[in-house]
Amino acid sequence: MADEVWLCWSSGKDSAWALRALQRDPCIRATTLVTTMNVTFDRVAMHAVRRDLVERQAAAAGLRLELVDIPWPCTNAQYEAVMGALVAKALAAGVTRMAFGDLFLEDVRSYREKMLAGTGVEPIFPIWGSDTRELAHEMVAGGLDAVVTCVDPKALSREYAGRRFDADFLASLPEGVDPCGEHGEFHTFACAGPMFSEPIPVRAGEVVDRDGFVFADLLPTTSTHPGDADSSEKEHDCSSR
Repeated sequence: MADEVWLCWSSGKDSAWALRALQRDPCIRATTLVTTMNVTFDRVAMHAVRRDLVERQAAAAGLRLELVDIPWPCTNAQYEAVMGALVAKALAAGVTRMAFGDLFLEDVRSYREKMLAGTGVEPIFPIWGSDTRELAHEMVAGGLDAVVTCVDPKALSREYAGRRFDADFLASLPEGVDPCGEHGEFHTFACAGPMFSEPIPVRAGEVVDRDGFVFADLLPTTSTHPGDADSSEKEHDCSSR
């Protein structure tokens, strides 16, 4: 019988590609997406994606959504307390493996392994060690559609916020920027791909500067026609891939 796995879900492309890897593994049964929510803004922590968009992702993936509320600002102690409660909940449900979409940052992986050590829940990393340049192009070629939700202006100009993650985007990245944004240069929202049964159409609305980052406010839409959106907003047709 396949092992039940919960996947830590940021709403971005790496989480989505990790889900795809889990879906293709006959020894694994992904059942739940785990997402930390900033309770002050009711958005995904760091990515700033609205709650309803994450709910649409989970529905399109056919999975349960486990929302973990964290305060803002959030200390390490507070974060570890709420995540400890989550692990206890997973164990109570019979889950002994939790997946993460990390790629190559050893300190991040070590932290996750340390936090789960001795809990009875094993961390797994389905896309760990991938060459990020090859992986980014594999995602695009494989039908993953995503929109940039957050940009670190120290690495990229604010004009990248709200752009589609595609071949043109990858070709335009300055030297030194990781193609998957693994150093935090940018974050994304996955709105279509082989891990979903249907697309989650969005448009990029207001772009704001906050806490040293640039965020594009992604808005849900039922339209797939750019002409139906306000001319000041970037429409992303996620139904064509």
